[in-house]
Amino acid sequence: MTRPAPLPQKRLRIGFLLADRFTLSAFANFVDVLRLAADEADNSRPILCDWSVLSHDQSPIRSSCGIRVQPDTRLRNSGGYDYLVVVGGLIGDYRPISDEALDYIRTAAAAGVPLIGLCTGVFILQEAGLLQGYRCCVSWFHHQDFLDRFDTETPVSDQIFVIDRDRMTCSGGHGAAHLAAFLVQRHIGQSAAIKSLNIMMIDDALSGERPQPGQQLAQRAADPLVKRAVLRMQQNIEMPKTIDDLARELAVPRRTLERRFRADLKRSPRQVYLELRIDKALRRLRSSSDSLTSVALACGFCDAPHLARTMKAELGLTPTEYRRAQSGHADGQYATGVLIPPPAQAGAGKPLASGETDPPAAG
Repeated sequence: MTRPAPLPQKRLRIGFLLADRFTLSAFANFVDVLRLAADEADNSRPILCDWSVLSHDQSPIRSSCGIRVQPDTRLRNSGGYDYLVVVGGLIGDYRPISDEALDYIRTAAAAGVPLIGLCTGVFILQEAGLLQGYRCCVSWFHHQDFLDRFDTETPVSDQIFVIDRDRMTCSGGHGAAHLAAFLVQRHIGQSAAIKSLNIMMIDDALSGERPQPGQQLAQRAADPLVKRAVLRMQQNIEMPKTIDDLARELAVPRRTLERRFRADLKRSPRQVYLELRIDKALRRLRSSSDSLTSVALACGFCDAPHLARTMKAELGLTPTEYRRAQSGHADGQYATGVLIPPPAQAGAGKPLASGETDPPAAG
């Protein structure tokens, strides 16, 4: 009788710790790459990879969308893992992960197990003191939240993931799939990584240095340098940077930055920055009852009159007129004849006054 050939040894073992109200997409994208790389086709057998969802009590863990995931392994029964992945989610005034799980993460780190923070899992690792001295990646959307909570740290918010020695952090979303593909390529092979992404309808594996997607412009940037500059603009709406500062941070001459913006977006950095600030002001005017002064200051303008003058010049109406026109309309529905095209495109190609190249220091 011929014995069946032994199964190949697992090359990649991953343990997952899910925070309360974790982001389902980040977890699903990461684990699906493992699933597809672990077996032939999409048979999903954990042959080359293995993964476990860990918990101290095996109670179902709710995601931010309400779907619950059932852990399959208790912390005390967990085996050795090549990586421990902490998946974060909603940010709030509550403890997202148990004390037992935090102790487990610290023990694993002390034993040399590499740690991965997905989405706001980086917040959990930072609060646990496990990212001190490490570069870490945060979504541009949570950049200010991170600075507010950890005022001595400066995260990377213009890359999809960051690898610094035995710490890996990821902005979340589809970036989780690309980080997982990086690990699959490292431990199993490039063909397995490519196969996983292709089955998930993702054309190419992206390196961690690729820019994060951000707030939509009227025209999507294609130049990586322009994308990184736009992300920094989005992260500094309330206190706008000068174009000289942006160029210095991106290690390019100002003229190079301006030339690349005009080649890619047909507009200057100054025009794009103003578009982002006006767009944020329009969204706040639509969705809140904040005073005009509060809206102006939150969007990098000196005061309410400064915002009013700018909107009048760029859009042809004042904040008060815009808010009045939007009253009574459902979210996302713009008053016909008042602002065409919708706010994200407003003033997209309109030239600014002669000589205006930088956002004012306070607006």
